[in-house]
Amino acid sequence: MKMKFDKTFKITLIGDGAVGKTSIRRSYLGESFKGNYNLTLGSDFATKAMYVGDLNINMIIWDLAGQPRFKAVREGFYRGTRGALLVFDITRKDTYENIPKWIMELLSNNNKRKVPMILIGNKSDLRGSLYKTIPSEHGENYAKDLSEWSGFDVPYIETSAKFGDNVEQSFETLIKQIIKVGQMQTISSYLQGDL
Repeated sequence: MKMKFDKTFKITLIGDGAVGKTSIRRSYLGESFKGNYNLTLGSDFATKAMYVGDLNINMIIWDLAGQPRFKAVREGFYRGTRGALLVFDITRKDTYENIPKWIMELLSNNNKRKVPMILIGNKSDLRGSLYKTIPSEHGENYAKDLSEWSGFDVPYIETSAKFGDNVEQSFETLIKQIIKVGQMQTISSYLQGDL
């Protein structure tokens, strides 16, 4: 018997290569962590169902390769994105500094449409180790700037894909943001007489 969903949302994980996008997706789906790095070739996707209130939501989760050589391949996979997880590695400053590039790539390939986003600093399990890490305040401040720019509340969440810390919270927060934005757009259309 085919399951009936109230809503289907396309979620896109974006960010530089080796920041842990695939590990975040695998962790969320209950798959085991792989310590060795496997390059995502172009894209990979998975689906997951979840309930938010009384809505049965189907998520189509797209994991896009972060290496520059896959840019042309990625372009077609952004279309229809309803929400994005912007992922950087807290041990690699360049991955944090490249977040604006990823936002622009999403916009230019998704009809210039701003969508709800969650800024994720991954590999929080390495904070306090030998690595020099990006302070949490940097992520929090950048998320505030993104909130002002986008008009959506953009939370900053630190995750550990290795141990699953805050991974589920990231997806659930994003889905709730997408639903909230959809409801606000419906109310706005109603008030303007578009419905």
